[in-house]
Amino acid sequence: MPPRSGSDVPDRASVVLIASSAGGIGALEILLSGLEPPLPVPVLAAQHLRRSRETDIVDILSRSTRLTVKLAEDGESTRPGTVYIAPPDHHLCVETTGELALSQGGPVNYARPAADPLFESAVRAYGPRVIACVLTGFDGDGAEGVAAVKARGGTVIVQDPKSAEFRGMPEAAIDTGLADFVLDLDDIAPTIERLLRAG
Repeated sequence: MPPRSGSDVPDRASVVLIASSAGGIGALEILLSGLEPPLPVPVLAAQHLRRSRETDIVDILSRSTRLTVKLAEDGESTRPGTVYIAPPDHHLCVETTGELALSQGGPVNYARPAADPLFESAVRAYGPRVIACVLTGFDGDGAEGVAAVKARGGTVIVQDPKSAEFRGMPEAAIDTGLADFVLDLDDIAPTIERLLRAG
């Protein structure tokens, strides 16, 4: 279903975005384990992955959550309660119609997949109905995406660098001055749940 616009925009978010890099798979396991079905929205995740080999990230994350986890496919429509992971060597983006799109455009912040293309495309599709999370990582990926999310009225959650295995990505996101929440990793999922269910 395409994102809604105009007067029928819901009060709560319509999608959760997650960006992570070094240390991110463990952080994703913890975050996703705290999201309980029936989750009313899809989750789109850009975790920096090695380009040169197949990934077992879906199997790893599936052991930690009751949500459905899969690698995103080009052109597919999203479903609530499903976690879509950017596949190796592809940016994960969202079309304005709501379908997912995979791109092999140039690396962003030396990474493909990267957070910024995901965040920037998602807010073009969903406007303010976005919750964007920046987790552990050693570079600045996600900072420009955070600015795009806030420019459209979305919500930004950043992992407290003190609880992050690598502080670079969270610190870059915090340095924008645009984070709505800076939270220990264990507190992010409960906050997402409250935001989604508050209405």
